Amino acid sequence: MLELRDVSFDVQDDKGEKEIIKHLDLQVEDGKFVVVTGPNGGGKSTMAKLIAGIESPSSGSILFNGEDITDKSITERARLGISFAFQQPVRFKGITVLDLLRIAAQKRLSVAEACAYLSEVGLCARDYVNREVNASLSGGELKRIEIATVLARGTKLAIFDEPEAGIDLWSFQSLIQVFERMRAATHGSILIISHQERILQIADEIIVLADGRVTKHGPREEILPGLLGTANAANACTMLDKEG
Repeated sequence: MLELRDVSFDVQDDKGEKEIIKHLDLQVEDGKFVVVTGPNGGGKSTMAKLIAGIESPSSGSILFNGEDITDKSITERARLGISFAFQQPVRFKGITVLDLLRIAAQKRLSVAEACAYLSEVGLCARDYVNREVNASLSGGELKRIEIATVLARGTKLAIFDEPEAGIDLWSFQSLIQVFERMRAATHGSILIISHQERILQIADEIIVLADGRVTKHGPREEILPGLLGTANAANACTMLDKEG
C-alpha cells in the first residue's frame, strides 16, 4: 500500500515561495487501478514525481508497504518495486529495445521472452526487438516500449504520467487496450495521471487533485458521473480535457 501523510511541496519563484502540494493525505491500496485527474497546474505530475523520488517533499512522509521511503532515492524506490513512466519517454541512442528490456528485467532475457513483452503492448516483436531506442521511433511506439519495460520489471507500483501526451489517436486506442490488459493481469497497483475519459472509465478508483489538494477520491462509479456531468457528458468531457 502507498501512503502519503501530510505531504507538502514548495518551490521558489520570482514572487517567493509557492506551495504546489498542500498537506496531502492519500492512500492507494494494493491491486488497484487508480487514475488521478484534475485541472492543469493542480499538482498531479508533481505528486507523481514525489512518489517516484524525482522530487522530495518539503514536509510530510511517504510510506510504501509500511516502510518510510521519504528520504530514499529513485534507485532505492525502484528496488522496492516502484516504477515511473515519464510523460515524454527517454530516448537512448545506441541502446536497443532488447537491451532496454533486459535492463528493466534485471536479467538476461532471451529474445523470445523480450518479444513476449513487446507483443503484450501490441508491437510486432520482430520489427522492434533490435531497433535502437532513438528518434526513429514515434511517440506512440516509445510509450508502448516504456510500458513493456514496466511489465518486464514486474513492479508492485507502476506510475504513468499522462501516457496519452503527444501521441496520435491510433496509438491512444492501442494504449487503452494495453492498460485494460494490465488492469486485468496486474498483481500490483497502477497509478495513472490523466484527464482522458477512456482511461478514467477503466479505473477502479479516481482521485481528483486541484490546487494541491485531493478534492475527491472514491470508486469510479461514484466520481466519474460528477466529472462528466449527467446532462451532457460529451460537452463536460471536452471541458475536462481543456482544463487538464
